Amino acid sequence: MDEGEGKTSNVGIVSIDRALEIAEENNLDLVEVAPNANPPVCKVMDFGKFQYEKQRRERKARKQQKNVEIKEFQLGPKTDEHHLGIKIRHARKWLEDGMKVRVRVKFKGREITHPEIGRDRLDMIAGKLEDIAVIEQRPNLEGRNMLMILAPGTEKK
Repeated sequence: MDEGEGKTSNVGIVSIDRALEIAEENNLDLVEVAPNANPPVCKVMDFGKFQYEKQRRERKARKQQKNVEIKEFQLGPKTDEHHLGIKIRHARKWLEDGMKVRVRVKFKGREITHPEIGRDRLDMIAGKLEDIAVIEQRPNLEGRNMLMILAPGTEKK
């Protein structure tokens, strides 16, 4: 039962008193690992070290996890070509950096009566970025906003 050298042995079914005695002899803790088993399964280990190792594994897993950032820009159905060009350049840079881009067309007042203008704008933007982006979410109208999400990639869906 020497935990430091990594040797573990299966003692078998023993009483709680005997298990606590074994743990005490080795200056370790008795930890219940499977309480629902019949009989419950316990392990003799250094619980503080176990907690530390577990936290370290979780921290390493979080560090290796890749968070995808979503950038967004808004425009209106009447946004002129110059401003649209600037926004497309920003979107191209974000896509090249591996970020997703959400494009939002906001309709004000009676502009909502012509949603096809917003859809044409979004299709035009998707067309200009099709060499580096793929449409993850097609343009759809949600209230007074029309949204489209572009993801980095060149394959067509």
